[in-house]
Amino acid sequence: MYNQSLNTFIEVADCGSFLKASEKLYISATAVMKQINLLEQHIGLSLMTRTNQGIHLTAAGESLYKDAKVMIQYSREAIDRAHKAQNIGHAIVRVGTSALYPCKILMDLWNAVSDKYPHFKLKVVPSTDTSTGAAFTDVGKKYDLIVGPHNSVNVAKTASFLELGQYRFCLAMPKTHPLSGKTSISYEDLHGERLLMQIRGNSPVNDKVRRDIEKEHPEVTIVDVPRHYDLDVFNQCAEEGCILLSLNAWRDVHPSLVSIPFQVDYMVPYGILFSSEPAPETMQFLDIIRSLVSDRQNMSAR
Repeated sequence: MYNQSLNTFIEVADCGSFLKASEKLYISATAVMKQINLLEQHIGLSLMTRTNQGIHLTAAGESLYKDAKVMIQYSREAIDRAHKAQNIGHAIVRVGTSALYPCKILMDLWNAVSDKYPHFKLKVVPSTDTSTGAAFTDVGKKYDLIVGPHNSVNVAKTASFLELGQYRFCLAMPKTHPLSGKTSISYEDLHGERLLMQIRGNSPVNDKVRRDIEKEHPEVTIVDVPRHYDLDVFNQCAEEGCILLSLNAWRDVHPSLVSIPFQVDYMVPYGILFSSEPAPETMQFLDIIRSLVSDRQNMSAR
């Protein structure tokens, strides 16, 4: 619908660097520069100036940057409308997925009953893990719902939640770490260690762990990380050889890390995060999932 190079152009403008944009886009810096050059040739305008201090937009680039996001969003909405027109009679529910918020739990749950509801179609939409919480802010926009831990007071202000279960805390660390061979880890085991944790005030459950450490185990050095984990946090853990407060759901996120159960009584609810004003078909889908979860809980209680 629109020139795909616009995505690259926006990423370069946001990053201020071809190299940083290439890391975000998972392509080479050469490929990024080639796309920008082709875009400039296509529209016959110079969009960027290259200096030793980085990339700067020209006046034409500034103008295109403002309009490009609107063009891309409009194009996506047009494609969504076209898909919906083709699927008249079907209810399309868009499910976000990423490395830290995989949709497999929901898909497995749905696949067990999907034959009873053939008019529902699930569309899996890639999401992005960022320290700013893009996975959550895209709920109701880029996709209708996403599955993951509900452990943030900030997320609770913007999204609704349907609990599916609870995650247990783990401690992620490099495979070469002295504690990596243990079957579980206690607070005492962490004495003398650096522990990466979310900043205070974002997660009530994480704050309980922090208070226990600060009060009873001051020998543990707490290092603050952003309120929303992304892959950079796991990379930091691997590169610095320290320990990261994590969840059992994230044990396979980073190939250089192992996750060991943490001996704490706290757990983190996980489930479906969705818009506070969901579309009718999304609400119908959630009602089905809610009923399914309730039936399974009743069976387990017998």
